[in-house]
Amino acid sequence: MSTAVDVRGVTKVYDGKVRALDGVDLKVEVGKAFALLGPNGAGKTTLMRILTTQLKPTSGEAYVFGLDVVHEGAEVRRLVGYVPQEMSVWTDLSGYENLLVYAKIYGIPSTDRKRIIDDALEKMGLRGVANNLVKTYSGGMIRRLEMACAMLIKPKVLFLDEPTIGLDPSARRVVWEVLASFRKEHGVTVFFNTHYMDEADLYSDEIAIINEGRVVKLGKADELKRSVGGGVIQLTLGDGMNDKASSELKSLSAVGDVVLNGTELYIVVEDAETALPEVMEVLRSGGIPVKRVSMNKPTLDDVFLKYAGTRLETGGRVSEVRQMRRMIRRG
Repeated sequence: MSTAVDVRGVTKVYDGKVRALDGVDLKVEVGKAFALLGPNGAGKTTLMRILTTQLKPTSGEAYVFGLDVVHEGAEVRRLVGYVPQEMSVWTDLSGYENLLVYAKIYGIPSTDRKRIIDDALEKMGLRGVANNLVKTYSGGMIRRLEMACAMLIKPKVLFLDEPTIGLDPSARRVVWEVLASFRKEHGVTVFFNTHYMDEADLYSDEIAIINEGRVVKLGKADELKRSVGGGVIQLTLGDGMNDKASSELKSLSAVGDVVLNGTELYIVVEDAETALPEVMEVLRSGGIPVKRVSMNKPTLDDVFLKYAGTRLETGGRVSEVRQMRRMIRRG
C-alpha cells in the first residue's frame, strides 16, 4: 500500500456550532514525513485526534493504511504511535518504569519487555538515566522518553503533536536526529504538527497549511516557496500608512501580492531588485514615508503569511507549554 493516511472531506463540529474542521482532504504516502502548519485553533490537534481514533469526525472519512478510523479503531491503534502536546509520562516514576507501564498497556509479552525497553532507552540516549525519576529529567529528555513510549510497538505511523515545542535548539535537534534514525530503520511514516517553520522546512517531505479548519495550501517546501513569487520586499512605513501604500502598490504590474501584518508590509514580486525602485517611487510620489526596507527570498514564513493571512507566532505558546510542564514535574 502506498498511502499511509487518507482523509476525505472530514469535518468536526463541537456542540453543534463550533466547526473545528471543515472538509479536510489530504493524503500522506507511506514512509514520508508530513508536516501540518496552522495557527492556534486551526484544527491541527483535532485532526490528529481523529486519525488516532480519540475523536470521531462529524462527517467525512479517514483511513490509516486502509483501515477506517471509526469502524476499525482497534486495528488502527495497533499501527499507530501518538505523542500528544500534554505530558504523557509519570514524573514520580523512573524512565524505565514508564516504559514498562506502556509495554504492558501495549500487550508486549513479558519475555520481550526488557529487551525492547532497553533498546528504546539506548536509541533515545536515556540508558544512563533509566532508573532516575522523570521529575529530574530535562525537557528534552522527557520528550525523548515520551517518544520512546510511543515507539515501543514499532508503529507504522507516528503522530507527533508539537514534538519539540518549548525545547531549546540543541534539544530540538537531538529529537529530530532520533526521529530520522527511527524512520530510516523502520520505514515509519511521521505525521507532525509544529510551530517551528525550520522544522517543517528541514524535516518534512510535504507540508499542509491549515487555517480555520480548511487545508488552504499543500506541497513540498520548495514548491510552496516558489508559489509565493521570486522575492519579498518587506517595508516598515509611517504610522497609518499601510492601507494607503497597499492600495497604491497593488496597481503595479510587478507586484504579485501585498500582505499586511501589523506594522509590516510584505510585497510579493517576481524579482525584488528590479521591482524595488518602482515600489519606492510609488511610495515617494504618494508621500508615504518608509522607515525600513529589506529584500528576501521567500521563506515558509512568507508562505504561511500569504495563505493563512498571519504569521505563525510561537512565543506565547512556548511559554505556556514550558510553564505547564514545569508545574507537572513539580507535582
